[in-house]
Amino acid sequence: MPEQTPSAASSPEPVEPVELIESPLHQRHVALGAKFGEFGGWTMPLEYAGVLKEHTAVRERVGVFDVSHLGKITVSGPGAADFLNARLSNDLGRIGPGKAQYTLCCDAETGGIVDDLIVYYRDETHLLLVPNAANSAEILRRLTAEAPAALTITDHHTDHAVLAVQGPSSDELLEAVGLPAGHAYMSFLEQGLPGVLDDEVGVVVCRTGYTGERGYELIVAAAAAGALWDALLAKGEPLGVLPAGLGARDTLRTEMGYPLHGQDISLDVTPNQARLGWAVGWKKDAFWGRDALIAEKEAGPARVLRGIVATGRGIPRPHMSVSLTKDVPVGEVTSGTFSPTRKTGIGLALVQRVVDPEAEVGVDIRGRREIFQLTDPPFVPAHVRED
Repeated sequence: MPEQTPSAASSPEPVEPVELIESPLHQRHVALGAKFGEFGGWTMPLEYAGVLKEHTAVRERVGVFDVSHLGKITVSGPGAADFLNARLSNDLGRIGPGKAQYTLCCDAETGGIVDDLIVYYRDETHLLLVPNAANSAEILRRLTAEAPAALTITDHHTDHAVLAVQGPSSDELLEAVGLPAGHAYMSFLEQGLPGVLDDEVGVVVCRTGYTGERGYELIVAAAAAGALWDALLAKGEPLGVLPAGLGARDTLRTEMGYPLHGQDISLDVTPNQARLGWAVGWKKDAFWGRDALIAEKEAGPARVLRGIVATGRGIPRPHMSVSLTKDVPVGEVTSGTFSPTRKTGIGLALVQRVVDPEAEVGVDIRGRREIFQLTDPPFVPAHVRED
């Protein structure tokens, strides 16, 4: 019997398209011929010359990313550091002014990961948080709900741009434009850039990144981002710089085994499961999710995040089933890609903790069972901490 054509009365109402936020550098990306994609409500460049070329530029020379979609939230006032330390997972007591820290915002009841973020510790009364774009509003909401009146929590999501300079030649590029380089990993400096930016505009230069290479992330006022971007590309030409999109950022971070929120970590995944216990201050008296996470840690998580490497030609993708034998599923791929550096398929998968961490497993790739080796990332050497 043929399907009936729905009447006009039963037709769904048209859905208004969501207007995506554009980076302050959007027109520059258009001029460079970028392909765009949606990330957390923003339209951002996926690639320019191609993911492989951009990936290689970062591994071998230097690349510049626009990651302005990342959130920017300031927490200021007396007791700001103590307030955050009693909520975020890592221990801010381990760092001080001029340092940055990777941390997690976990759900207070379940311990699931609301987001992973970087905290910039200016001083005990003034801290900057850089969460992921899609979770910035939720981080803001959770903090604001518990903040005392003396604290001011401000959303600067569109007020500032974030540029990432990544690769072996990143120090040379920053020095060429007049910015500081060579400071310690996860530390930051702030200075002006005479001749490029207006005198009152400062640039925060933090030695960090999401590629595994030596590199920096630069935070600058949105109105000044274009001049800084132009200077980096112009001064970087002799160094072989390429603008790099979020496609290359994904292949680079996967080669390092860095988790991506929304795929490898989420409200359904805890730090214990994601093997991010190093970013938890277990000795602290309080942080969101503490009781649930300590109980899970003592019992042992039911599943853990592992690396997988193809022994053949298979390329894993998220949500593909992982099995020990054809009929014994033990987990699921969370991230997967072709590694431009290793020339093979790699990925991350949540698998049952009882599985041997060096076992061979099968991944169901469109009905075909491909063999992968479980392993510990990174999949290529990391240079992010090198002096």
